Amino acid sequence: QVQLVESGGDSVQSGGSLRLSCAVSGLTSSPACMSWFRQTPGKEREGVATFDSDGVTDYSASVQGRFTISRDNAKTTLGLQMNNLTPDDTGTYFCAVEEVKFGSGYCIWAAGPLARRGQGTQVTVSS
Repeated sequence: QVQLVESGGDSVQSGGSLRLSCAVSGLTSSPACMSWFRQTPGKEREGVATFDSDGVTDYSASVQGRFTISRDNAKTTLGLQMNNLTPDDTGTYFCAVEEVKFGSGYCIWAAGPLARRGQGTQVTVSS
């Protein structure tokens, strides 16, 4: 069973930095996309950064150049370095993974019906 636990959320001032971490367990050797999302009350969930199932990274336009997604080779830790934070970055950040079939499956964002996500960690940026 896949389990994900986020950590690193905090309250910071605008312009500050945070590093989020997601401990991942239970993955098989199948390819997987691994993503960070954020949720703010009253807004739709937003995909922030991702590794697609081929290992290629992608970012939302709102964080491009400020955020960096990372992971270890064993795919047991997913990181998100966030720099130059603004109040618009405030939200609950959660990590998600979605495994796909060898050879035929592909995903960019871990948002399909088989995706698993953690409980989230709160990031608050004050001006």
